Amino acid sequence: MKKKIVFTGGGTAGHVMPNIALMEKLKDDYEIYYIGSKNGIEKTLMENLSVPYTGISTGKLRRYFDWKNFTDPFRVIKGFAEARKAIKSIQPDICFSKGGFVSVPVVLAAKSSKIPVIIHESDMTPGLANKIAIPAATKVCCNFVETLEHLPKGKGVYTGTPIRSELFKGSKEEAEKICGFDDTKPVLLVVGGSTGAKSVNEAVRASLDILLEKYHVVHLCGKGKADASFDGRAGYKQIEYCDKEMKDMLALADIVISRAGANAICELLALKKPNILIPLSANASRGDQILNAESFKKQGFSYVLQDEEVNEKSLTKAIEYVTENRDKYIDAMKKAKASDAFAVIIDLINKTAG
Repeated sequence: MKKKIVFTGGGTAGHVMPNIALMEKLKDDYEIYYIGSKNGIEKTLMENLSVPYTGISTGKLRRYFDWKNFTDPFRVIKGFAEARKAIKSIQPDICFSKGGFVSVPVVLAAKSSKIPVIIHESDMTPGLANKIAIPAATKVCCNFVETLEHLPKGKGVYTGTPIRSELFKGSKEEAEKICGFDDTKPVLLVVGGSTGAKSVNEAVRASLDILLEKYHVVHLCGKGKADASFDGRAGYKQIEYCDKEMKDMLALADIVISRAGANAICELLALKKPNILIPLSANASRGDQILNAESFKKQGFSYVLQDEEVNEKSLTKAIEYVTENRDKYIDAMKKAKASDAFAVIIDLINKTAG
């Protein structure tokens, strides 16, 4: 008889994709369920995979003043009650959380129902949602060895991040068909995240005349962030969001320009893709992407350009540098010590689920 596991995590694709990677490995031994927000990206992704899904009320946890800070705690309380009801119905053996504000009521509901919880923290230091949830967890997996210093003694486990196996099966030819490119120029892939990145989008579009002289450009600009005035530009393909086609776009890319979310950069490392990281600024986040990017820069995996510095001149200079030194970056990534994240995390899940 199969055991049951509840996954949670959402808000952005980065909080969902590692869960999907684990599900693929666990589906033969576990009945899989998902608890997430009622309208988040995780709902769409789970429906596409036909995973039983429960949507709950969520409230965002903010470090800054917002009138919603007075109402969102009530949404979290409501979400806790809804998550507890779902867990009582499912009766799982274990809960696995990838973080994001939706995960907090689920983790607390699992703890209150005496269901063991494993959390995966992607960033160098735990975010606010995971800080609240960690006391309720049995174990906390982490991407970076340095993160162990920020976790309760004996609770942290260095695992790395699970990478979707499909990312290694991309077709360069398929991506060329989608984009209408030939193979006469190297390809830049710009990834602003599932919600886009305004500063990156603006810098790329301002640089197009220069870039298209030497490169083809695939621009994943975020939902609702496409600019129709650039449609039909030879050598330039803008796409609002990629799901199944992402593996093909990565196979096509010679250089990737990306935000510095932990899951995204770990995928670039696994694929050995020379990259330029543009982390979210400290003004727009808690600074976790800056720490992630600096770690990769220090190890020789990435060129880092701060968000405040992004413009036509700095971006084209960075691309030129990485193009000239791409072999150096690839060699550094090949030497990286990789943890077998799947083996460690699945062993932990099996032991914790009893």
